Amino acid sequence: SKAILNPFDTYAIEEGVQLRDKFGGEVIALSMGPEKASVSLREAISVGADRAVLLSDRAFGGSDTWATSYALAKAIEKIGDVDLVICGKQAIDGDTAQVGPGIAAQLDWVQATYVMKVEDVNSKSIRVKRMHEDGYDICELDFPAVLTVVKDINTPRVPTLKGCLASRRIEIPVWGPSDIGAEIEKIGLDGSPTRVVKTAPPPARNTVTKRIEGLPNDCAKQLAGELRIRGIL
Repeated sequence: SKAILNPFDTYAIEEGVQLRDKFGGEVIALSMGPEKASVSLREAISVGADRAVLLSDRAFGGSDTWATSYALAKAIEKIGDVDLVICGKQAIDGDTAQVGPGIAAQLDWVQATYVMKVEDVNSKSIRVKRMHEDGYDICELDFPAVLTVVKDINTPRVPTLKGCLASRRIEIPVWGPSDIGAEIEKIGLDGSPTRVVKTAPPPARNTVTKRIEGLPNDCAKQLAGELRIRGIL
């Protein structure tokens, strides 16, 4: 199968690049996966990331969200001097939205999820707007911190020629468990409290269509009756 950059992570990369351009620093793209995941990291370089690191080893295979968060947190500690970790709100395969908060928990850093806007940044903290079901919150987080972002936060840029050339030339280091000081019993299948036993497509929906005709009031009464029969009203 083809490796692609998780769409939600494109917004995280763009926000990191914008913050670097305004306030300085460095954007490091970090991923865990098979060697072909380096393709996604090179894509991150092409849109402005300064460098990248790939966690790849058979020992990482089968890691659930807990084990993945642990491994990524250990890599962040190895990179060192990190003020801010930005993740997409979730991956498009598992859709759990757990890895970002998991990294924050492993590092014992403050976090804000579903961030839709960065309001302000200073040398000690960042103020963000995070969305929720009833509106939004304004949160101020001291560094170091973890954010997960939604697509409302920005519009990701397209790769530049300079970026594409840089992405081809750059060497992406590949780290294994020993490189990040990870305990083997905390990664892979053995280190995962959960595991995927089976996957299956959802059952097909009832696609039978019933056409209601007549005067508007009669149609409304018939529609209400149908909805009551089906338990919707």
